[in-house]
Amino acid sequence: MTTPRIYVADLAAYNNGRLHGTWIDATQETDDIWAEISTMLKASPEGFAEEHAIHDHEGFEGAPISEYQSIETVQKIALFIEEHGELGASVLEHFGGDMEEAQTALEESYNGEHKSLAVFAEELTEETSEIPQHLQYYIDYEKMGRDWELSGDIFTIETGFEEVHIFWSR
Repeated sequence: MTTPRIYVADLAAYNNGRLHGTWIDATQETDDIWAEISTMLKASPEGFAEEHAIHDHEGFEGAPISEYQSIETVQKIALFIEEHGELGASVLEHFGGDMEEAQTALEESYNGEHKSLAVFAEELTEETSEIPQHLQYYIDYEKMGRDWELSGDIFTIETGFEEVHIFWSR
């Protein structure tokens, strides 16, 4: 996984047809990020520059980063992605970028990675119920799992083939 970083551009140079900016590690302390932005702006080919924008980013695993997002928020997202990877980015997207809800979901609602929703339904059923052997073949675990998801009891995030992450919604 690539360390989350942002490309911060000098808007004075950009508005005058010049590319001037720097790639910055977004996982470092915010004071250090601001210091790098300040250094880049001081070296502006336009003489005096004070405005910047995030023109690119990488290593955020698909988590949205906007052009004028606060550096503090970018750093929080970067640390979250560094800790949780692609799953963290997907959970963050599921909650519309709400970092607190995403963190809560991972800490309190996460029920692990499973090969499929049907496998999860079967494992959960076997853990919590004693089903007579002669009835086991009549249970449709695929439909059971789908019903849980459609009813809003759970939500899933797929990160790859047979990589289904299950979260309780309630």
